[in-house]
Amino acid sequence: MKRFFKALSLSLLALCIAVYSAVIYGTQTLPDEFNITETDEIDFGSFYSAEEGEQVRAAGTMDSKTEYKSKITALKLFPVKDITVNVTKRRYVGLGGDVFGIKLYTKGVIVVSMDSVTTSAGSADPAASAGIKCGDIITHINGKAALSSQQLTDAVEQSQGKALAIKIDRSGERLELSLTPAMSVNGKYKAGIWVRDSSAGIGTVTFYDDSSMMFAGLGHGVCDVDTGKIMPLNNGEGVRARVNGFYKSSAGNPGELCGVFSDVALGSLRVNHETGVFGELLQPSGSKTLPVALETEVKPGKAQMITTIDDSGPQYYDIEIEKVYPSSDPSSRNMIIKVTDARLLEKTGGILQGMSGSPIVQNSMLVGAVTHVFVNEPNRGYGIFAGRMLDTMDTLKSGDLANVS
Repeated sequence: MKRFFKALSLSLLALCIAVYSAVIYGTQTLPDEFNITETDEIDFGSFYSAEEGEQVRAAGTMDSKTEYKSKITALKLFPVKDITVNVTKRRYVGLGGDVFGIKLYTKGVIVVSMDSVTTSAGSADPAASAGIKCGDIITHINGKAALSSQQLTDAVEQSQGKALAIKIDRSGERLELSLTPAMSVNGKYKAGIWVRDSSAGIGTVTFYDDSSMMFAGLGHGVCDVDTGKIMPLNNGEGVRARVNGFYKSSAGNPGELCGVFSDVALGSLRVNHETGVFGELLQPSGSKTLPVALETEVKPGKAQMITTIDDSGPQYYDIEIEKVYPSSDPSSRNMIIKVTDARLLEKTGGILQGMSGSPIVQNSMLVGAVTHVFVNEPNRGYGIFAGRMLDTMDTLKSGDLANVS
């Protein structure tokens, strides 16, 4: 009998130690927050389980998440920790992969470089003397909105050497400066700055949302080639385009898609953002729909990218998602991808400029978009989560442009 009680005591002790260890392990390793869709359940195995908790926040008009508080227990008896469960409604979008032309006109004019003005008295630097810097955005000239580089040129040439009241935006800071043009040796007044008011190029559509008549592309913002800053959008247009060739990528020399704009408009551009360009469709796309993956559903492993390199239209090509980064990274670089498809490598050498926005599909879900190529390894590049782009589109649809522009 003593042996029995001794064995029982040892068994109970071992069980207590095991339960205690499991509770401590669960406390330290299980996440505080879970993200699932409305059709999923959290599976902790047979040892841990979650008790259904109270609803903390219900989904709103533009918010598809419902938040719950729950408790995790071990063996349904021993409390482990409290967790937050975000239940997201599964979203579906029309698949892109086709190239489109981008015509973008800036809100204000961007100072891209500065130069001295040769006058009869020697060299002068009107813009530098006024405190203007490269990357500044001139928003107003003498109280009038600056809409084009020609408007600035006219104001300078007609100034007769009198000071111009200039308002600028410098990385979100609003400044008021006084710019006094100098007369050059050719008899014209000049400011000593070079500016840009527009941009055009080729990109790839990531997805369409026919229900809201919107589209998203690029996966990153359109940046000025000289300053590297995202160009503030005043208005713009997306148009259908046709690929008529490309320059093949090689180490140290990323290639480029060559395209021709058509006269067929895709829609008007509304936002140029770090997560891509977004616009309003003129007509429904009618594209095949796919579910959008949650960020937690994107895993390293085999995937496909959809892109267009010739007249055959969007095609699927094999890639590998090598690494996934958390969305807390403010950039559009949420994953590293590697092209493994022999056909694409043979034809293009890997990722080309113009492929930005190419959809990335994994497990029959849209998980992201191609954004950047590695200059020295053109078979590899970065991608952004499709969910991040969809979040930007939702903010745009809500009318809260201040948070996306």
